[in-house]
Amino acid sequence: MADNSMSDLRLHAVTGAFGYSGRYISKRLLAAGISVRTLTASPHRANPFGQSVDVREFHWQDPRKLAEALAGAEVLYNTYWVRFNSRMFCFAEAIENSRRLFIAAKNAGVRRIVHVSITNPDFNSHLEYFRGKALVERALTDSGVDFTILRPAVLFGKEDILINNIAWMLRRLPVFGVFGDGQYKMQPIYVDDLAELAVRSADDKNNRVIDAIGPETFTYRGLVETIGTIVGCPRPIISVSPQVGYLFAAVAGKMVHDVIITRDEISALMEGRLFVDAPPAGLTSLTQWAQDNCDWLGQRYASEMARRRDRQSDYIALRGDGQNADPGRAGPGHPSAR
Repeated sequence: MADNSMSDLRLHAVTGAFGYSGRYISKRLLAAGISVRTLTASPHRANPFGQSVDVREFHWQDPRKLAEALAGAEVLYNTYWVRFNSRMFCFAEAIENSRRLFIAAKNAGVRRIVHVSITNPDFNSHLEYFRGKALVERALTDSGVDFTILRPAVLFGKEDILINNIAWMLRRLPVFGVFGDGQYKMQPIYVDDLAELAVRSADDKNNRVIDAIGPETFTYRGLVETIGTIVGCPRPIISVSPQVGYLFAAVAGKMVHDVIITRDEISALMEGRLFVDAPPAGLTSLTQWAQDNCDWLGQRYASEMARRRDRQSDYIALRGDGQNADPGRAGPGHPSAR
């Protein structure tokens, strides 16, 4: 629950309220009595909030309309980003759109931006994701709007992809391959813990950067072992080279009409980009959450590309064996907020 001091903030804007983290942020804002407006590339997606959320489309090519969509908002929560380059979206476009969004927020009189970034963004990284995140952070700090930057590593929750799909593979494969020794670390945070932190950050008095990590640190191998035990499918874990692991994932991705993992994501894991030496910002244990949700976790595949192609279905509905990712259902070619 947000602090009472936020009750005078009548309107907050959230990118992607029908998506993943934006949905949880919006839910917390509404519970606190704050009006919510969402900016989205999917205005016709199933709306879990009904008339409670004012829906506006992104107008990336029209600065005036983009600023109008933010008019009257005291705070902007920005979850907008893309996971990888594709024919429908790319990092370069997401970086430029983020810059336009921050300028529009400044012109609209937004008081504060709470921005969701990533652990260890790096201008000098060879990984476009982490380099792009660093460039977006700089665009925010240069915008002149007060800000809080949240840097999560991995999110987990009902709409999750990574944790769910690890469980999905464990339920179906006789063995599970990890890249290299699997000893690189990650610190998952529950999506609603991130949302609580985001909403609380609206009252920050100074510019802040927060490592938004959960209370547990796993090695990748240890994470797979934990999930396998919880869903009742412990499997032998073997070490494979990054090249072999990527080729297997690419073939499996063809079968489910999705991108399971990219070369850059493998590199980010093995470089330890999803680990920071910082105190936890979230309280919810992934282990306990997975135990509480083991009946459905990994029963159905969660498709990233289905979410991008189908701009009408709810995220939860976009699960299955990849059949809901039929290219014939492709929607507008814009990256959406996550």
